[in-house]
Amino acid sequence: QVQLVESGGGLVQAGGSLRLSCAASGRASSLYAMGWFRQAPGKEREFVAVITRNGLGTYYADSVKGRFTISRDDAKNTVYLRMSSLKTEDTAVYYCAADYRRGGTTAYTRAGAYEYWGQGTQVTVSS
Repeated sequence: QVQLVESGGGLVQAGGSLRLSCAASGRASSLYAMGWFRQAPGKEREFVAVITRNGLGTYYADSVKGRFTISRDDAKNTVYLRMSSLKTEDTAVYYCAADYRRGGTTAYTRAGAYEYWGQGTQVTVSS
């Protein structure tokens, strides 16, 4: 009932900025948590950030705190990830995820907490 489509990935130099977008369609108005994960080659998918409906709560991985900002526009059923001061270690495929269930922000740091996933968008940071 929900489809997620990421966009905004690309190649950027270290220290640069990039904004990712994830548009939800279908029964999107009832989504509570929307988050971002990333996966680099040979590594497991890791949590990046999550935001609850109406932006009432946010939580970030320690590796991106102070550099990334998650936000959402519920009228557009879209979640964003603004990335700045990018590092080569940020290189990964970034995935958008969403779920209907309600809970504390830290509950959504696990990939298993989300029912719906996008196909991902590649972010490559060059030195």
